[in-house]
This record gives sequence, structure tokens and C-alpha cells, in this order.
Amino acid sequence: MRKTLLESLTHGSLTEPAPAPDGSALAELAAKVDRAAQARLGRSLAIREVDAGSCNGCELEIHALSNAFYDIERFGLRFVASPRHADVLLVTGPVTKNMRQALERTYTATPDPKWVVAVGGCAIDGGIFRGSYACVGGVSEIVPVDLHIKGCPPSPTDLLKGLLALLEHVSGKR
Repeated sequence: MRKTLLESLTHGSLTEPAPAPDGSALAELAAKVDRAAQARLGRSLAIREVDAGSCNGCELEIHALSNAFYDIERFGLRFVASPRHADVLLVTGPVTKNMRQALERTYTATPDPKWVVAVGGCAIDGGIFRGSYACVGGVSEIVPVDLHIKGCPPSPTDLLKGLLALLEHVSGKR
């Protein structure tokens, strides 16, 4: 055991180095989302994340939006604890039978105007869980969905692009 530990300390990591971050592109994207939210709502965008029965892969990417690299709060996007304070519901995972009623109540508790975003392949159509005895199906089978963000899981940048597309689409309808 000692030999293995010493070898790992002297040889270094076997993983590839992380790609260089493109901070300016991220800042520009997040600033566009903030401008669109200000134009549409006159304030920042409040997001409520709902896990309807996922594997937590999408949640990890959503939580990454709040880390020091993405830090979406600096651009006026914030996650809220109550659906009563939310503008957007980010729903992940296939809707399980146990979460159906909770999702319906969360949707009802969210004030208008509200938008629902299905995040990940499982939220879109049930993904690999489709047809399971425990799953009802995708989010759109329970509540109306305004935007689907594909991926398993989608990256934080894809999530920001999706929120921007949602806000621009909604602003275009006005």
C-alpha cells in the first residue's frame, strides 16, 4: 500500500488537464441573459429547480451555475427556494409516480407569467427510464413545457443558452 501511495505522489495525475476557460464568452452570454430578463421582467430572473426523479446528473450541472466559475448571480440570475418566488421552473428527470403530484403543486404555486424548462433527455421524454413501472413519462405529460434543453446532462453553458433562448422567444411574442 505504501509503495502505491508513493508512486502516485511521485508520478502525478494521469488525467488530462482541464481546457482553458473562455471567461469572456461566458460573461457575454450571461450578460445577454440578464439584459433579456431585465427587458422582459424589469428585474432579475428567479429560477426554481425541481428534481422529478432524475439520476442527479443534470442537478450537478445546474448547481455548477452557482460555482465560482459561472457565478450566475452576478448577472442577475438567482435560484429561489419557493415556487411562489419563481419565474422559471427547471425540471430534471423523468416524472416518477411519487413526484407527479409534487410537480403539479409546484407548477400551480408558481405565479404567472411562468415558464417551464425540461432539462436533459429524461425530462424530455423519460430517457432511459421511459416505460418503467415507476415513471409517468416526460415533464410535458404533466405540465406544459416552454423549452427543452437536450443533453445527458447538458453543460452549464447549454443551460445558459437555453435560458437566453427562452427569454428571447418570450420577448419576441410581446
